[in-house]
Amino acid sequence: MKPITFSREETKALVGEIQDYFREELDQQIGALPAEMLMQFFSERMGAYFYNRGLYDAQALVRKQIDSLSDDIFALEQPTRHLR
Repeated sequence: MKPITFSREETKALVGEIQDYFREELDQQIGALPAEMLMQFFSERMGAYFYNRGLYDAQALVRKQIDSLSDDIFALEQPTRHLR
């Protein structure tokens, strides 16, 4: 798997979210550089867990759509005298 990377704009937004969390939930200030380092840590060490969870969710959605499509196809079947 290739490393998870973020654009400069995404990094800036994530850093802001981390700073907001520290301020609102922990009543602490965190600078932009430490927040970006924390974001990198989570991205490198835990990003694959979140990525895989997204893949599992996508697989479940595709499976559900295929099942629905299969049902729709069987509903088009015409009756015949020959039993399967």
